[in-house]
Amino acid sequence: MIDPEKGFTSDVITDPNRFVGRIDLIRSCMQALHSPNSLIAIYGKRGVGKSSLLRQVQQMALGDYTLATNAGLHHEIPDKPRTYLTVFYTCDAIIESGEALVSRLCNDQNDEDGLLRLVPQDGKEIVEFTRTKEVSGGADLKVINWGAKGIESSKYARVVEGDTVQTFRNFVSSVVQHQVKGKMKRDGLLILLDEFDVLQNKNGLGSLIKSLSSKDIKFGVCGIGQDLTDLIEDHASVERLLEQGAIHVKTMPDQEAVNVLNKAEELFEGDLGIDDDVKNDIVKASQGYPYFIQMIGKSCVSKASQLGLTVIDRHVYNRVLEDIKSGVAFPTLESSYQRAIGNSEARQMLLHLLAEQPEEMTLFHEDVGRILLKNVRKDAAEFEVDYLDQNLPRLLDRKFGPVLRRIPEGQGIYEFINPVFRLYVNLRAI
Repeated sequence: MIDPEKGFTSDVITDPNRFVGRIDLIRSCMQALHSPNSLIAIYGKRGVGKSSLLRQVQQMALGDYTLATNAGLHHEIPDKPRTYLTVFYTCDAIIESGEALVSRLCNDQNDEDGLLRLVPQDGKEIVEFTRTKEVSGGADLKVINWGAKGIESSKYARVVEGDTVQTFRNFVSSVVQHQVKGKMKRDGLLILLDEFDVLQNKNGLGSLIKSLSSKDIKFGVCGIGQDLTDLIEDHASVERLLEQGAIHVKTMPDQEAVNVLNKAEELFEGDLGIDDDVKNDIVKASQGYPYFIQMIGKSCVSKASQLGLTVIDRHVYNRVLEDIKSGVAFPTLESSYQRAIGNSEARQMLLHLLAEQPEEMTLFHEDVGRILLKNVRKDAAEFEVDYLDQNLPRLLDRKFGPVLRRIPEGQGIYEFINPVFRLYVNLRAI
């Protein structure tokens, strides 16, 4: 059996040697890192590789420019690049507000990415470590021993009871003074917030980011385009911080998508090959979403192993398509599919009609991807899908997904919340 993870992964890509393409985005990330007063904002739809790019920003912030060198941008790396200590936090839907997020940051005990690991305190031992497999110029701090006394963060950074925001400010100030400028001699502290879009209430975060951002402290957020609007509405001056740091991650062009498969083939080191015509079909099915390429690729590797083959050929790929059409290939997506359609054949047909609609161009900050309901009505009538207005609400209901969200700019405009789910519906048989 060949391990699919050797060449494909549905996880965030942290190793720069596994990262493919995105040359213009890598260049923009370098420029944002070396701008002393910018907010890095990586935004785009789900499944386009935002989180993987954010992890690469972290690597470059530590001084590891393997990614830029691999991309042929070695000549654009500054002679004296700005280096940072980094904090990386992935938000979750349980966080209800900006203050709750700040509280999480102040209490996160992750020994490689947490803010608390950097706060000077008694009884804690921290060492330098490299984040990539190869020894490189990128080093960060890691907690190896919290100490018998536990966490005594008040020794050098005062905890203010009942004031989470001021505690956070004290922590950050202490880290800059004692670690960034003191022990490690770095240019600044970089706080990266991934999955920023799941945070429902961002009130106050724009103001906090604006007030703390300086040549010593930089923030990076990763989410959808609407997140940038929320931050700007919270504090208009945030827009100036975004002038050099807004990085729009779009779907991959076909050649870069093919290179994801070429890279996987290289990582399998001769144990597994992929036919060129199959690569082209996977690229076509994925429509430029690298996450879906990885998912299909993993399924193909597993199927080839089951069949005792060392090449992903037309036969293997067709067997994977059969599994997708029957709903057994991707259990999580299939669960979302079944929850959305319920027991209604009419709603199932409606979902497929929505997924098959040509995507409309959209406003600034957004990708192609919106659906006009008036166009769907024409197809619904042709396929005799009755009660469209009665079947649509379930697809918008949080209890059943939701699958779609209504766009407020105009009547009858919708968007798939997860574009990868849309791709799945297009491959899934009715």
